[in-house]
Formats: sequence, C-alpha cells, structure tokens
Amino acid sequence: MSRTIKVILAVIFVLLVTFSAISIFQDLGKRLKVDVTDHKLYTLSAGTKSILAKLNQPIKFKLYYAKTAAMKGPDQIKYFNNYYEFVKALLEEYVAASKGMVALEIIDPRPFSDDEMEAARSGLKRFPITDEENFFFGLVVQTQFGAEKTIPFFSPDRQNFVEYDISSLIDTATSRQKKNIGVLSSLPVMGETSDYMAQMMLMQGQQPKMAWTIIEHLRQKYEVKGIPADTNEINDVDVLLVIHPKNLPVQTLFAIDQFVLKGGRTIICVDPFCASDRQENQMAAMMQPDKVSQASNLSKLLNTWGLDMPDLTFAGDRQLAPGTSVAANRESEKIIGFLNLAPPACFNRDSVITAQLNSVRVWFAGALNVIDSPNEVAGAGHIERTPLIMTTAKGNTFKAASPYDLQMLDASALMKNFSDGTKPVVMGYLLTGKFKSSFPDGILAVSDSQAEDANKPKSKTHIMGLAHATENCAVAVFSDVDFLTDPLAYYRNPIFGNIVVGDNSALLMNTIDDLSGSTDLISIRSRGNFRRPFTVVDQIENKAEAETADEVAKLNDEITGFESELKTLVTSANEKEKQVIGNSLARKTKDLELKKLKARQQLRQVKMQKRQRIEALGNKLRAFNMLAAPVVILLIAVVLGIKRSAMKRHYISHASDA
Repeated sequence: MSRTIKVILAVIFVLLVTFSAISIFQDLGKRLKVDVTDHKLYTLSAGTKSILAKLNQPIKFKLYYAKTAAMKGPDQIKYFNNYYEFVKALLEEYVAASKGMVALEIIDPRPFSDDEMEAARSGLKRFPITDEENFFFGLVVQTQFGAEKTIPFFSPDRQNFVEYDISSLIDTATSRQKKNIGVLSSLPVMGETSDYMAQMMLMQGQQPKMAWTIIEHLRQKYEVKGIPADTNEINDVDVLLVIHPKNLPVQTLFAIDQFVLKGGRTIICVDPFCASDRQENQMAAMMQPDKVSQASNLSKLLNTWGLDMPDLTFAGDRQLAPGTSVAANRESEKIIGFLNLAPPACFNRDSVITAQLNSVRVWFAGALNVIDSPNEVAGAGHIERTPLIMTTAKGNTFKAASPYDLQMLDASALMKNFSDGTKPVVMGYLLTGKFKSSFPDGILAVSDSQAEDANKPKSKTHIMGLAHATENCAVAVFSDVDFLTDPLAYYRNPIFGNIVVGDNSALLMNTIDDLSGSTDLISIRSRGNFRRPFTVVDQIENKAEAETADEVAKLNDEITGFESELKTLVTSANEKEKQVIGNSLARKTKDLELKKLKARQQLRQVKMQKRQRIEALGNKLRAFNMLAAPVVILLIAVVLGIKRSAMKRHYISHASDA
C-alpha cells in the first residue's frame, strides 16, 4: 500500500472519529451540563422543579420564533436571536427535568403557512417586517385536556423574569386559578376604567388616563379590580394593594383594619412626599405650596402594628445616591433622596421577597421606625417585624421644612446638609402575627337610610368589628410610592414599549407571591441580572469623582461668596458709588472667569486621566481575550511535544539495550 493511500485513509479515519465524537458528546451534553454563569441563569430554580414534579398530565411547549424573518429585520429585531437561544436552552432544561412530562416543539412560522395561522389564532403578537414577513416570538403551553396558555411575546421588559413567566404558565394551565388583587389608591393607578368617560375625553380632544404599567403587568398574572377610596367593606380579594392612601375616611380605615384581622393579606405603600401625586388644583398649589400636601400615611393602623413614619422625614445615603439630571440642560448631580438600593446591604437575604433582588430605586422614601405596639403592651400577641429594604449602615434620615423645599429641589443644599449615620434606615417591613384592631370600640358611620332626605339631620350608626385577629395576619409596608411608577420602574422603548429597569416591579411581585402563598413561584422571580456591572471601571470613575469633589465644592463656595458680596455692595451703595462698584464688579468678574477657566482645565485633565485609565483597562482585557486561547493551545502543544520527546528517548534507550 502506497504512502499516499495510507495518508488518505488516515485522514478519513480521523474525520470519522471526529464526527462520531461530536455526535456522541452532543447527546451526552444534553445530560452533562455545567452552568458557569454568575447567577445560574441556565439552572432551573427549586420552585420550577417543584412545579414540574407535581405535573399529573403531559404538557406541550410550542416555541414560535420567526428566525428567518428576524434575519431580514432591523437591528432591533436581530437582537432577539440571542434572547431566543437563551429561551430555547431554558425550555430544554424544562424538558430534561420533567421526566418525560414536557415536550418541546420549535416552530419558525413562514408567511401564509399553517404555522403562521396557528400562531395568530393562539394570540401571539405579530410584528410586520416586510410586506410578507411577520416576526413572532412567543410560547404556547397545551395540556392533554385542551387547556391552552400563552406568552404572546417575549418582551425585553420580562427578560429577568422569563423563568417565572414560563413556570407560571404551567402552574395556571394545570391547576390554579388567578388570584384576586384589589387596588385601593388615591391616585389614578388603574387608569380610566369607564369606557363612557374615556370616549367623552376623546371627544373633547383629551387623552384618557392610562393605567400604570405595573398594573398592566399585574393583570397578566392576576384578576385586578379597583376598590373605591371611600369603601365600607373589602370582600372577594386575596391580596389588598393600598397605594398612596391619602386622607382616607374613617370607614375605609376600618375596612382595611377588619380585612387584615380576618386574615386578608395586605401591601401598603405610603409616602411622606409622593412625586406622582398630581394636585387637582394647580393654582392652589402655586399660591400656597406650604399648605398643599403630597403625603400619605396610615398612622392610625401603623402605630397599632408597631410602626411609625414621621412626616417630612426621609431616608438618605451618600453611597446609594446616583447622579441624575432633574431638569433639561442641567448637569447630572447627586440627590440624597434618590437612592439606588443594591445588594448585599440593602436587601434582607433571609427573606424570600428580597433574597435575590439586584437593584431597587426609590424617590424620597420615608423612614419606618419601630415603636411600642398596643399588641405587645396588652399581651395580645407578638408581632414579628422583618426588615425588607434599607440603606447601608452609613444611611441616615433628613428632614424638610415643608413640601415646597422638595418641589423647588436644591440637590446641592440637601447633600451639603446631610450627615452620615451609623445604622441602616429601613424603608420596608413585613409584619406577621396576630394583630389587635386599631378600632377596638368600633366606629360611628353615617346611616345610608338618611341619604334620600338631604334636609333631615344625618344619624350615625355604631359599627363593631373584630377586636383582635383569630388567625395570623401578614402585612407588607413600604415607605415609598414612586418606586412603582413608570419613571422609576420602567424605561420607555419606542418600539417595544416600557422595559423593566432594575427590580422595582419584582419587589412588588415577590411580595404578592409570598403573601398569596405561592411558595413555588416565589423562588423563581428575579433570579439574576443579565446586565453585568463593570466593577473596576466604576471604581475608577468613583475615585476620579472623589478627586474632583473638593475642587468643585471650593469653586462653588467661591461663586456663592462672590454673589453674596456683590449683593451687599449693590444694596448698600448710593448713586455716587455706583461707578466705583461697577469697576469693582468688572475686576472681580474677570478674576472669577479666570478662576473658572483654570478649574475647568484641571477638571478636564482629571477626566482625561480617568478616560485613559478606563481605555488602558479595556486594551488589557482585549489583549487578554485575544491571546488567551493561542497561549493555552501553545502550552498544550509544548507539553505534548515534551511528552513525545521523552517517550521517544525512552523507546530508543530500550531498543539499544535489547
């Protein structure tokens, strides 16, 4: 056999072995996988595994993704290719963990095909790309008994919660009905619920009020209904969500009190200054800003439960205050009341509600203080107060003289007057135990029988309720309302709508899941963050900012002193002195401009050094990524070469001995 034939056969055998090995390891790889991501993004949580273990009927996943159409679409559509690969890999994990109870079918719906018709019939969202091509990216879950649930579109705003959405779909399709969420608020969080009023507003050229995005997300998972702010009784609700309860009448406070005592799960969001509270009488707010309140507080109930939120007192923390611009054409500055809560210090890792949160933003949140509760004093039972969200140990409280000080926000003054503390300021508590009523003697309510006669004096009826709970109660209290609003919890994308920012919405969803008893689902939500922080870069930027802070503060003090001196000179001068003062003003103005120019040059130099350090770090990382693989291969080749050389010498020495 010639040498050429031997080489050809060797190459053929190598290719056969290679392709066979690839096939074998692809098969084994489905069972032998290692998730090396920081937050275990590709590992199913214990809650999902529990739901899959309880399956009593086979289910089928139909993943619709228009992959062919995506390749023809703009960059916003092509972005979903990576997202699709993640969703597909996650669904394959469901199949592997279900022990044969879950089947997966992946469908690329082509134009005018039956698959496209089925996708549209199932309610999946369709985005036209060309005259013929449509983009689909959704999931249909079917059971053998005909139940069908869908995720119409894997929107970017749910990327952090995709496992929860899939598992929730399985849970609701096989066993569970939707929970009932009641929303009681002094704000128009539900939007314009009346079709008649919406049509009237459109006819008048006005835009109907839309529901908050968080309410729309709640409606995807729960039955959500509004509860009037003057209600006398709360029924047929699994979880009561109270948002900004401003100036509620006594009968509504009594209704909330009795709902809690009967075992109703409740979430209360109060706020010493709610930026989302739009005053109905704007003229009155402008004429008498000190007398117009944007605060809400349920002190009557909170004090009974052993909590207190002081008026116009807020949580602050220098370490958590991100830079932001409060108005157009203004430089970014830190606002001590705007906090970006981050792990590990700001979340209770022992609570399922907050254990896996990554970032929650609050705007001038109040401080919740623990006080003596009538429950403990009267021996009615112990209330357990579990902190949920808080500042770092250097957090502290600060006060505002009036709401006007916050409406005319002076961020630098607030930051300058703030002093670091020595212990965290808590902004959220979970309260559990057997509560005592805040109205042990009942209330006096106006009798409805007198409503038809306006001239007849209204009589009052004494209404009694439960004096204390007969079963365990559970209430979550948060001292901020704005964390639920669109500006803080979402980012407006021009194509796909509102996209989740951080875990503001996750905090509320976690709380609802925990209070409603969905223990399987609570361990799934917000399991990780797809966005990885550049820690070293952040440290470089923080250090550079610290280096310029003293210089900027010094310049601002010089400007303030100069303006004060000018004001004093102008107000105290007479007519004869004006020309002298004018010359002095011109001279001092020139000096100040020179100081400004010098300071700006120094600032630019520091910023340039910061940028150079960041770029140098980027070059190092780029070089490492480019050289790492060749170096590893070279090392393997060297080791193999040394080994072969040693074996060759060993073989020759044995041959010579023989």
